[in-house]
Amino acid sequence: MKHIVILALACALAPLASAQLYKYVDKDGKTVYSDTPPANVESKQINVQPSSGPGAGAPKPFLARDKDADKGRDEAKEKAKKAEETAKVTAANEERCKQAKIEYQIYADGGRLTKYNDKGERIYLGDAEIDAERERSQKVMEEACRK
Repeated sequence: MKHIVILALACALAPLASAQLYKYVDKDGKTVYSDTPPANVESKQINVQPSSGPGAGAPKPFLARDKDADKGRDEAKEKAKKAEETAKVTAANEERCKQAKIEYQIYADGGRLTKYNDKGERIYLGDAEIDAERERSQKVMEEACRK
């Protein structure tokens, strides 16, 4: 029973132990990493902590990085597309407001205004018709220029 407890404790503490690694430059000028210290060469001891699971701390595979990059590009395209659509809608609303203001100004200034009848003949608008068109164009302008 005592041996089982010691064995279990040793197995539990084994992953917590850190491995020893030595780094040195060989006679050809290459950097070498080894688990045993070299003889007659100055080396530096490096403490390496074991990973906490398979693939932990390892870089992502190329396929995963490529998928992440594609996802980022797709998101950027979607944002650009939404921004472009928003700009188009804003420009269209500004143009509509501008035209509504021009139409309202025509009726607000008054004067002799004309329209064409069914036969294609030009007829002059009366005061009541001008007032009705001014009110209608004012409502259109207020709607178009609402922000």
